[in-house]
Amino acid sequence: MAVVLAVLIFLGGTFGYMLIEGWDFLDSAYMTAITLSTVGFLEVHEPTSAGRIFTIFMIFTGVGYFLYLAGVIVGSVVEGEIKTLLGRQRLDNKIKKLNNHYIVCGYGRIGRVLCNFIREDTNDIVVVEKNEKMTPTLAKDKIHYLIGDASDEDVLEKAGIAKAQSLVAALATDTANVFLVLTARQLNPDIYIMARASSPQVRNKLIVAGANRVESPYDTGAISMGLKLLRPTVSNFIDAAVSKESDAIQIDEAYVPRSSAYAGKALKDSGIRQDYNLIIIAIKNESDDMDFAPHFDTLIHPGDTLLVMGKTEDLKSFRNALGN
Repeated sequence: MAVVLAVLIFLGGTFGYMLIEGWDFLDSAYMTAITLSTVGFLEVHEPTSAGRIFTIFMIFTGVGYFLYLAGVIVGSVVEGEIKTLLGRQRLDNKIKKLNNHYIVCGYGRIGRVLCNFIREDTNDIVVVEKNEKMTPTLAKDKIHYLIGDASDEDVLEKAGIAKAQSLVAALATDTANVFLVLTARQLNPDIYIMARASSPQVRNKLIVAGANRVESPYDTGAISMGLKLLRPTVSNFIDAAVSKESDAIQIDEAYVPRSSAYAGKALKDSGIRQDYNLIIIAIKNESDDMDFAPHFDTLIHPGDTLLVMGKTEDLKSFRNALGN
């Protein structure tokens, strides 16, 4: 609009001088240019009274245009800054309200894929990324994020580590992940920490630092590829069972609280199979011992975690019944 307005004013001044004074196009354009810019160079011709009145009008028009242009530029800059500040403030307020959420440190290839998988189940994720160039990507993905060093205590506290249920250390280097795990464990002794390890040698260091589980993307990827080669049917079943995109079959876990009506009942008396059409694959107790393919006389104890298989809607109904 500023460019269009400048062209219209210039053409209006040029043709105005041509009409009022009878000058040629070049002289009229020159007079318009020095008038609008208020440079004050020598006039090419002595203007008439009507020409002087028109020149006064052009001077005020030129000054008004430049004030308008300055306002547009300043307004754009200020508006952009205000939008950025308000957007950041709204995002910080959303992060403060999160509870029992996930913190993913590092939004590289692994971190981004992991976040997309978690978002199939919940949007309660906070990404901590050090590289400011990732800001447009994070904003485009519509995910809660903080730009800063993940090993900085202030950044982790701002991400709500005190209220988070899990933290993923997916930084680029093993050294950074070890330091992050140490810091996170000090800030929240009860948080579940999963860490990425690029080499087997660093696995024990991450465990000692406080990680509950250490994963190597290279080992996991190689095992997955091998499974697809040797047992493709099993691999396809597992992929479908753990993916939220499939409604045909799902494998999920359900925690049995102490107040649950299922606590203390045997599997055959629980009615899980009859009421929800679910199959109990395994039961994990509070000591992390796993009972695979449990007998129908097996008791469900408070604090157990049931690994169940069935349709998505049936799993949701069962988890709601348990209060998960």
